[in-house]
Amino acid sequence: MVIQESALDKGLPKNTQSLCPECKKVIDAIIEDVDGKAVMKKKCPEHGEFQSVYWSDADMYLRAEEWAFDGIGVENPAITDAKTCPDNCGLCNLHISHTCLANLDLTNRCNLQCPICFANANASGYVYEPSFEEIVEMLQVLRDEKPVPAKAVQFSGGEPTVYPRFFDVIKKASEMGFAQVQIATNGIKMARDPSFAQRCVDNGLHTVYLQFDGLKEDNYIQARGRPLLDIKMKAIENCRNTKPRALATVLVPTIVKTINDDQVGEILDFAIKNRDVIRGVNFQPVAFTGRISQDEREAQRYTLSDLAAGLEEQTGYFSKDDFYPVPFVTPISELISVIKGEPQMAFTSHPHCGLATYAVVSDKGDVTPITKYIDVEGLMKTMLERSEEWDNMLHRTAFKVGGKLKSDKGKKKSLLKNIQKYFGEHLKEEELPGGATISEILAGLLTEGDKKSVGEFSWRTVFVGGMHFQDDYNYDIERVKRCVIHYVVPDGRIIPFCAYNGGPTYRNEIEKKYSVPLDEWRKRNEA
Repeated sequence: MVIQESALDKGLPKNTQSLCPECKKVIDAIIEDVDGKAVMKKKCPEHGEFQSVYWSDADMYLRAEEWAFDGIGVENPAITDAKTCPDNCGLCNLHISHTCLANLDLTNRCNLQCPICFANANASGYVYEPSFEEIVEMLQVLRDEKPVPAKAVQFSGGEPTVYPRFFDVIKKASEMGFAQVQIATNGIKMARDPSFAQRCVDNGLHTVYLQFDGLKEDNYIQARGRPLLDIKMKAIENCRNTKPRALATVLVPTIVKTINDDQVGEILDFAIKNRDVIRGVNFQPVAFTGRISQDEREAQRYTLSDLAAGLEEQTGYFSKDDFYPVPFVTPISELISVIKGEPQMAFTSHPHCGLATYAVVSDKGDVTPITKYIDVEGLMKTMLERSEEWDNMLHRTAFKVGGKLKSDKGKKKSLLKNIQKYFGEHLKEEELPGGATISEILAGLLTEGDKKSVGEFSWRTVFVGGMHFQDDYNYDIERVKRCVIHYVVPDGRIIPFCAYNGGPTYRNEIEKKYSVPLDEWRKRNEA
């Protein structure tokens, strides 16, 4: 088992714990329905009252938490006696999710100076840049995580591509068994050097997460301080031209209300038209990293429910009901764990961290939500029921009986029969783009069977998601405890994303401890 019933307090109003944006002390908070919005309110004895819209649609907020699942944490936490959160990150014994995606900062140097950046060597006055040997040690920490070794790592920064041994790092991660090796990049090096993307592929890179704020130059001038649209287009084109297949690219737009929130549909349409190289769009509503007035927050705050509503309004093919919280898919992980007899990666994040769905695209370019092909809620509920039943009664052997048959054709026929038997009531069996059926795709996901249908289908779909990282105004400690996106740092700790970049701001602590002054770094590298 990799999941358990969630201990989250549900409904509105609800009490939680947050932080004072001024002194960073843990304070009580309440989330309540205010004019149809889920709003966080809190009061610091020293710095007064604060409030911030958590989700702009209280009904969507409540619907999301219907799909809350808690993980089982890690068996080997670095900190075993933590009593409070978020001041003991490591991971600690209070954390109830394992690492689904690990971030590893290669440097805080960058070839841009963006106003909204978490890490900036010029602004901080020091350079954080672990040695290659330190990076290998951090990667090993992730692979040693139990019961589920980290399977996905994203190299970030600063700008990871400016790291001196960038390609060596990618190659090493691939050799160490990471199933997904990714980079988060502004795309400048990929745009300026046509061979750069191919070298990434040759060394084992799987996915490029490309900073992409829209299709208007003004977006980049406001958010990044300079024109960059042409750079983005060249980077995408160079990723398209890699061999043997296009280097999978995910667009990552930071969305700010009044600046580019009117462009989310346009960005998604662009991704779909370029789906031969762009595998998805991961929208990131802005997190306010510095002091900002309540009036400015209210004007610029963009939440996950704003994203769902915006895509419904601007695309014409999505409804906000097509979007589900990240932990919605955890019954798939649980079922695979039971069938294979070993724990699998499970996205047991807090239900208010992110939303996602898939767009299925025909050869003609017609777009259909994945929810039109599957009764997704019924399927998830049945998968959860089957995983509980099979774990207790060992029916997984019966499910995999096809494995005892001699011919591949016989195995496939038996497996598809079982898929229909146990899950068929939730599946529409017309062929999807690419010729596969949902049953064939499920067979590839749930067993060691033929993965061809899964691969072909993945190139006919576009992932559409939103991840709203916390800031000090909407900080919810329950989210930190369930975080599945973590940073690994040189002292061997694994720290949840929102704790690393906000709240206690472990980033400052780590970077100062393992950095050299900027002037000293320049002298060393000029010599």
